[in-house]
Amino acid sequence: MSFSWLTCSLLLGTLCAGYSLGEAETRECVYYNDNWRTERTNQSGFERCEGEKDKRLHCYASWLNSSGTIKLVKKGCWLDDFNCYDRQECVSMEENPQVFFCCCEGNYCNERFTHLPDMIGSVKIRPPPRVPSLLNVLVYSLLPLCVLSLALVLALWMYRHRKPPYGHVDLIEDPGPAPPSPLVGLKPLQLLEIKARGRFGCVWKAQLMSEYVAVKIFPVQDKQSWQNERDIFMTPGMRHENILRYIAAEKHGTNLETELWLISEFHERGSLTDHLKGNTVTWTELCHIAETMSRGLAYLHEDIPSYKGEGPKPTIAHRDFKSKNVMLRDDLTAVIGDFGLAVRFEPGKPPGDTHGQVGTRRYMAPEVLEGAINFQRDSFLRIDMYAMGLVLWELVSRCSETDGESNSAGMLLHPQVKGLFASGWPNKQRITFPFVWSLIQCGLSQMCETIEECWDHDAEARLSAGCVEERISQITRTIGSTTSDSPVSIVTSLINEDLPPKESST
Repeated sequence: MSFSWLTCSLLLGTLCAGYSLGEAETRECVYYNDNWRTERTNQSGFERCEGEKDKRLHCYASWLNSSGTIKLVKKGCWLDDFNCYDRQECVSMEENPQVFFCCCEGNYCNERFTHLPDMIGSVKIRPPPRVPSLLNVLVYSLLPLCVLSLALVLALWMYRHRKPPYGHVDLIEDPGPAPPSPLVGLKPLQLLEIKARGRFGCVWKAQLMSEYVAVKIFPVQDKQSWQNERDIFMTPGMRHENILRYIAAEKHGTNLETELWLISEFHERGSLTDHLKGNTVTWTELCHIAETMSRGLAYLHEDIPSYKGEGPKPTIAHRDFKSKNVMLRDDLTAVIGDFGLAVRFEPGKPPGDTHGQVGTRRYMAPEVLEGAINFQRDSFLRIDMYAMGLVLWELVSRCSETDGESNSAGMLLHPQVKGLFASGWPNKQRITFPFVWSLIQCGLSQMCETIEECWDHDAEARLSAGCVEERISQITRTIGSTTSDSPVSIVTSLINEDLPPKESST
């Protein structure tokens, strides 16, 4: 038995040494960038590859083939990718991609590139020599036994000494193929920096060709959230200027190392929470953010018949509406995202998982905290409207044209709000608005009235998203048409004009 183990060790050492020879060190690659003018880089040359010590470096090339005409897109260094390991030549193996892509190891190995989709099938295996040597006999006789023995020992050791890195994960049920998207096959997509972290995973800023995108990465145990958000984005009619633009969904890795990617448009300003932490807003900016935000939620709640051949858009309840899930464009237009907990209400179909107490606790309506939800469509829409009232209050509390005491990082830092949220709004308490707000800024009293009607303890008394949008729009139009510079005269004009009446959420 000792002879057998010694022989196995020698054979495995020899094989491992042989495999290690296949790894070529990559320090420099040929560089080219077809978009060098817009990206303000060199057009061609050489690129020095840098990376972490435990990561391998490669070279890559990407090109287009239009009716036999080759157009080079990019060349350069590529970060650690197991698909590039031990490739000495830059060869694209995909059958008919939209953009050809190949990678390899070794200095300047991407100088030449080619497309050989049938290269695997053309590889021929050489037959063994007619007269086997002693070494061949030992390898063929003992190697299977050695491998089997080592596998059993390793499995036993892992079973006794290691715990699974995650909790219970159903790996048998596959997330399934990602939905078709015109941009799924485009390469290269390179992660640049982490912009946010949360319970779901993290959000990366990434570059897809010449466009910056956001990549939301879910671990495998959050597969349900990834699937739900992907399905919501794929719902007909979900393209709207105030809804986050979806690009693609992809699955990377296998087993416990599986990562689920959701790719969407990227907004440099980040979320409304991020903006309000470091900035105040003017009254004009407040109205613009509030109006576009309510317009996006109203569209989400709306049931729209067939439009442009896409099929009907059902009513969708967000169920985790908060300032952190509202993105801001450069012009402060609001865009609603994060649909991991959203639910669709399609006629004749069950809404799916409608578990009541989900979302973020500080934004939960009283009926959610009390466990007294009526599991109907309108009930979930009214829960969204309660959260809308709190987000509007955050905006008002950070308005630079209100009194100075209100500019204290809004809901996130306000001591009064901390105590109320921690206890779930006991005894139907609400924040009281300073009386001076009704005089110091035109339209502010009407905005506060709208907020109070959004977070009303009686769910059926709350405003709908469409009514909030109409009210804020009317306040904005009235202020824009007023020529007097006197705040009192503007307030008077608003008080004398009736706001849109309250309507139900149905």
